[in-house]
Amino acid sequence: MAQMKRSVIVASAMVALTACAPAGYDPANSSAVEPVAVAAAEPTASVVPEVSASAEAPAADAPPADVELTEKLTGKSVARMGKVVTDEDGWILYRFDKDTADPPSSNCVDKCAEVWPPALTDGNPQLTGVSDDKVGSVTRQDGTRQLTIGGWPVYRYIGDKKPGQWKGQAVGGTWFVVQPDGKKNLSCLPTSTPKAVAPPSDSGANDAGGSGYSY
Repeated sequence: MAQMKRSVIVASAMVALTACAPAGYDPANSSAVEPVAVAAAEPTASVVPEVSASAEAPAADAPPADVELTEKLTGKSVARMGKVVTDEDGWILYRFDKDTADPPSSNCVDKCAEVWPPALTDGNPQLTGVSDDKVGSVTRQDGTRQLTIGGWPVYRYIGDKKPGQWKGQAVGGTWFVVQPDGKKNLSCLPTSTPKAVAPPSDSGANDAGGSGYSY
């Protein structure tokens, strides 16, 4: 796989876009955080590929049998949010400001990874709309390999209840929808900073604050 161009992305100031916040949006209620413009983000939205490519990667040790792999990355555009990357099932992927891209490193482990499952790989994902020189992988603390885009490790969000949603946008002020070039998508932001849902292992907690999870 071609070496990705790594760059440090500096977040622009978070500007509240009221047009992106749905009616009745209440960021204080972390268990009911709504996505911005969910209806517009359904997987039926028109796809606008950027680049089509097939990933090539050197042979790697097979991942454990119980590891769920991300087998496909698709870069496309959806209404209001604009450029996003989805997996083979249509789930929108995110990047984390507390990670690093140069060198690639994931700092989301333990309870964080329960809420934000890493997109794992065997080193050979199918790519559509994502350039192969932007895609790579990083070895996590548990030995699994996580996909990177533009050097940034990418994740799903368990707060998204169906493909095409982006309830994870701007969670904690550190999680953002990732674009096909690895940059964070700042096109559509909630009016306030939402909290993450609680980790599954803290089923008795109502929110991130109650669980001790703060990302």
